[in-house]
Amino acid sequence: MKVAILTMFCGLSSTYSLVNVVADQIRMLLRCGISVKVLVSETCPNSERKDIFLHPSVEWVKIVNTRRGIPFTWHDYSSGTGRVHSTFFEEADAIAKDLIKNLADTDVCILHDILYQGWHLVHNIAIRQARKELPRLRFLAFTHSLPASRPAKLEYPFSARFTDMPDTRFIYPTQSGIPALARQYDVPEEKCAVVSNTIPLLQTMSQAVQQLADSVDLMTPEILVVYPARLTPGKRPDKVAALAGSIKSSAGKTIRVIFCDFPSADILSGLYKQMIRTEGKKFGLCEDDLVFTSDLGFPEGFPRQAVFELFQLSNLFICPSYSESFGLTVLEAGSRGNFLVLNEAVPALKELGEQLGAYLMRWDARNFGYDTHEKYHPSEKVYYEEHGSLIARLMQEDHSLNVKTVIRNSYNPQRICQKQLLPLLNESRTEE
Repeated sequence: MKVAILTMFCGLSSTYSLVNVVADQIRMLLRCGISVKVLVSETCPNSERKDIFLHPSVEWVKIVNTRRGIPFTWHDYSSGTGRVHSTFFEEADAIAKDLIKNLADTDVCILHDILYQGWHLVHNIAIRQARKELPRLRFLAFTHSLPASRPAKLEYPFSARFTDMPDTRFIYPTQSGIPALARQYDVPEEKCAVVSNTIPLLQTMSQAVQQLADSVDLMTPEILVVYPARLTPGKRPDKVAALAGSIKSSAGKTIRVIFCDFPSADILSGLYKQMIRTEGKKFGLCEDDLVFTSDLGFPEGFPRQAVFELFQLSNLFICPSYSESFGLTVLEAGSRGNFLVLNEAVPALKELGEQLGAYLMRWDARNFGYDTHEKYHPSEKVYYEEHGSLIARLMQEDHSLNVKTVIRNSYNPQRICQKQLLPLLNESRTEE
């Protein structure tokens, strides 16, 4: 499949929100292995291309926007009646010819505000003319603003802003706007669809996080746990795995645990990782639920700044550490909006936990001058399951935490692409 994105951009400043929307769509399509062609105005400067717009797999096409060397003047024809400028149809014809040539090898053309905006009326007319010469082409016409009220009186060519186009789906970012969108183009609501805007969280993060995300799905788990620590029994990563498995089994949540680990002289890393995996599986985790960054290109530890970024994505921090003098990682995780579960038997963690309103559980610990050893009744498994179920419920009831989780789960590019955009791209062409 080959998809064209028609924007008629005259510039690529990231302060223009539509530039960011198009950039996200390009990333989505490339990730799915779909060939992408971007059509912009002839006068769009090459010097402004950067990041994804410079990707070698993106075909960059400039559509005519000059007449005898003079740039077209785009007029805002937002009303349903009036007169167009004297060269309007000559310009539309020239644009249409260019579109026919450059869309002949594509299957779907995504239009961004081309059928909606008044200053794109000349491109609206041009694409309608070109469509007649492109019988295999389908269109997804995105509208990014409040749908326009349909005038009582319509005259051509102004009527194009309020008229259906064959083989076209009309797209809006929210379901609430679909009835108004359908009224604007006088089409049934079934001919409209929702493709939400995405928040590209990963694109704002460091190369280390993006490298990790290439191997591990960080976006879709309902619960994401990040635990940065030396790989030593004193930090109790096996207990993190056990509680995470219990939350999954007792609350039915999808969960992923990211250990940002680095070696310790206390125990062989390979041996201890296997012990942690075994413990996690015993309490309900699957093989893919548990990840060590040392296995994914970071054998000496995950960069500290990247850990901070992972905390922006995660929503649960579990610290069953045997001993802590302060617990700085607790503050790091808490400052990024994570639900905190701390070892109540460690004085420093209990002190911090009480100040921060953390959820406190009990594991073995070293105190001042003595050690504690926990006994669980009727069993450690039951203890974890009871607390795991309650932790999941408290996380769900925490409004701010739930907002953070829903945004990561539901508005990431991967989900929007798979659930909303790809089904529309794969639709069969309708006959006129």
